[in-house]
Amino acid sequence: MMSDWNKRTKAVHHGIRRSQYGEVSEAIFMTQGFVYDSAEAAEARFIKAGPDEFIYARYGNPTVAMFEDRIAALEGTEDGFATASGMAAVHGALAAMLKAGDHVVSARALFGSCLYILQEVLTRFGVQVTFVDGTDLAAWQAAIRPDTKVVFFESISNPTLEVVDIKAVADLAHAHGATVIVDNVFSTPVFSDAVALGADVIIYSATKHIDGQGRALGGVILGTRDFIRGTVEPFMKHTGGSMSPFTAWLMLKGLETLDLRVRAQAASAQHIAQALVADGTLRVIYPGLPDHPQHALTLAQMGSGGTMMAIDAGSKDAAFSLLNRLEIFTISNNLGDAKSIVTHPATTTHQRLDAATKLELGITPGLIRCSIGLEDADDLLADLRAAIG
Repeated sequence: MMSDWNKRTKAVHHGIRRSQYGEVSEAIFMTQGFVYDSAEAAEARFIKAGPDEFIYARYGNPTVAMFEDRIAALEGTEDGFATASGMAAVHGALAAMLKAGDHVVSARALFGSCLYILQEVLTRFGVQVTFVDGTDLAAWQAAIRPDTKVVFFESISNPTLEVVDIKAVADLAHAHGATVIVDNVFSTPVFSDAVALGADVIIYSATKHIDGQGRALGGVILGTRDFIRGTVEPFMKHTGGSMSPFTAWLMLKGLETLDLRVRAQAASAQHIAQALVADGTLRVIYPGLPDHPQHALTLAQMGSGGTMMAIDAGSKDAAFSLLNRLEIFTISNNLGDAKSIVTHPATTTHQRLDAATKLELGITPGLIRCSIGLEDADDLLADLRAAIG
């Protein structure tokens, strides 16, 4: 039975819908609309569409449904809604369920665009947001109130790689009836156990590891069927943040190799991080290293340090000099790609933050975020060593 399959098997086969032609590779249903046999059939479908009935591509599409079913099976949720980008997923999951006067508690260490949604967008519409140190359980306990509606955090923060104790925070949130929303991008579906640890809603930027080859933007919101179809779908279908059929097909192809790619990338990241620490020339941040503050939690929660690491060159000038000497690593602001990518967060993804906030979040002038790709690990290490040296 499909439910008994391991993740790697589900990533290749789960949720497939074959047309009358019996294709091996999933079909791209490149249509925005669907035909009804009669006016009565159209009326009935608008009242309630069946599980394999579609109305409009903004509401749903067979190719998109295959991706939603497959990623939900990997994550262990009942359902999912695929979105046009990772940020459409973040905004959609939050905005679909929040209203003026609601209270949100969020970890402070977040991707720059996530911070913008929480600090600028939601508060503009009357949502109250409290930020805490995501690694401090006492801070979570003090901030979560009886009227808290949502708790939000990245399981591993971008770019400083702080790891949040999902089970402990979820227990605190559920004691007050709050919904736990986890942005799980750095953990990836391969290493994720977020649902079993108590997360109610999982968000992915599928642009990252799921596509994994720099081809398309996409995202997904995962949760119970009632939440996805009763809360998220009505909001998303009317606000227009749904995924295109062609993008869904790319994501399906990405899922087929996701396990192999992510495990290889994580193994390379571990190898490179350990070697750089042994060199002792600069600070290395990697959850798979014993000196990481949440190393034990990382191994218990994921079983791996993941594909992302960071190094600190000491200053902006030193960081820029290092970046400009790299030959294999690409300077870009994406991550989770087959190509290894380096980013200077202070001047790119988090540049809008003031200097004091950056330092509070650990985004120092010399910090470089490294996304480890599929190149030979020793070649990547040699490239970094030459640039550092």
